[in-house]
Amino acid sequence: MGAYSHFTLGFRLSKELAGRGHEVSFITAFHLERPVKNLREIFIHEIVGSLTEQKKGLYDMGKMTYLGQLRWVSNMGNFYTDLVLNNKDVQKLLTSNEQFDLVLMEDFVNKAMTIFAHRFNCPLIILAPGPTTVFNNDLFVNPSPSSYVPNLLANFGSDMTFWKRLKNTYYDIAGQLFLHYALLPEQNAILKEAVPNAPDLKSIIYNASFMLTASHISLRDASPLQPNIKEIGGYHVGPLKQLPKDLQVFLDNAKEGVIVFSMGSNLKSADFPKAKKDAVLKTFAKMKQKVLWKFEDDLPEKPDNVKIMNWIPQQEVLAHPNVILFITHVGLLGTIEAIYHGVPLLGLPVFWDQEKNIEEAVLKGFALKISFPELNEDNFACAVNELVSNPKYRQTAKMRSKIMHDQPVKQMDEAMFWIEYVIRHKGAPHLRSPGLNLRWYQLYLVDVALVVLSSITVLFVGIFYACKRVFSWKHEKSKKE
Repeated sequence: MGAYSHFTLGFRLSKELAGRGHEVSFITAFHLERPVKNLREIFIHEIVGSLTEQKKGLYDMGKMTYLGQLRWVSNMGNFYTDLVLNNKDVQKLLTSNEQFDLVLMEDFVNKAMTIFAHRFNCPLIILAPGPTTVFNNDLFVNPSPSSYVPNLLANFGSDMTFWKRLKNTYYDIAGQLFLHYALLPEQNAILKEAVPNAPDLKSIIYNASFMLTASHISLRDASPLQPNIKEIGGYHVGPLKQLPKDLQVFLDNAKEGVIVFSMGSNLKSADFPKAKKDAVLKTFAKMKQKVLWKFEDDLPEKPDNVKIMNWIPQQEVLAHPNVILFITHVGLLGTIEAIYHGVPLLGLPVFWDQEKNIEEAVLKGFALKISFPELNEDNFACAVNELVSNPKYRQTAKMRSKIMHDQPVKQMDEAMFWIEYVIRHKGAPHLRSPGLNLRWYQLYLVDVALVVLSSITVLFVGIFYACKRVFSWKHEKSKKE
């Protein structure tokens, strides 16, 4: 996937595996800065440039309907899946005699990539770039009741009203239908064209052994997880690098605190409409705190307390004790980094899971939300001042941070354990749910419900006609008398 945040998720695991002595072949859309021992890079250079034009529409994506967002993201997934599978180096790999012990695949609208595990006849571990969703629960028969597990694109938490539960049910059912009748057939066509002898996609996608999710209980509400699904959210954080000297001085000298502002690796602050940019600048000009803003262009009108940078070493900056607020688009990785370091959030969600991420943070008590289309000077200034002046947000953020850190092993160590566990146990089939052996109507007891309803119907019909016969007999008898 041609987004740096997705690259980070894959690279951190690949680098760690290589460092522990495994020989890793890493298919990536981003060229590695320096060679890594035991890690072979298969660089798909055309992905990032090809997706650049599509990314320009991200600020409008949040205005789309639920199905519109699914269609937009699946089109992007189909595009880069096709690029990867038809890349000459990937084709060479797929037709080679190489042997592998495991395939680790990021699952993001690219189901055709499961061909690697089938081709090399080895276990498959799914890396979900977020929590379990309608797109991956069925791979493990993981229960996800619509009554209290919000859909990935829902703008509410688990405590739902009737209407929210109704909306959530629609999201889940529509998502399942989209997955099975749009995304999977399209991915299957891409697979068949790139790998002519490939089996039907639906015959191999349910062979995954395990799933690691990039989410964490410190952010979201508890929900069911099968034994072969583990949360490792936060594993990508660290080790922290030394900050550039000028940035270190800027942060150290911020006696009133620092506000960090970043819209992530896909969205650009430089693309803000003028009215929204002016609203932000006017607010910052009135603040006594310093502001570090990831801004990708010149900004001559910025006030003196604002420092702009084309790229921010976000983890290292958020770890600085003088940082008191993180203004963000609420991508999952940035949200997790803020929780990891105990920094409250002001969320400006734009698209996809960002609404859900900020809703959960607001409900947990360490964030406020302004949907990006609604951003103006009044609500932005009000939210920033509330978060900066009210200590309850930072106290709650520190409490959520303790939850993330309070576990028996570090997230990366847990990831390594389960990856090597699956290798040791040849796919760990003992963790596989028996539900995968059932058809959908058996899994959801539709056949049982039909038999029970049919039996009850027959019983009531029988009682009705029996009563009718009795009344008719009595009526005839009374007439004769």
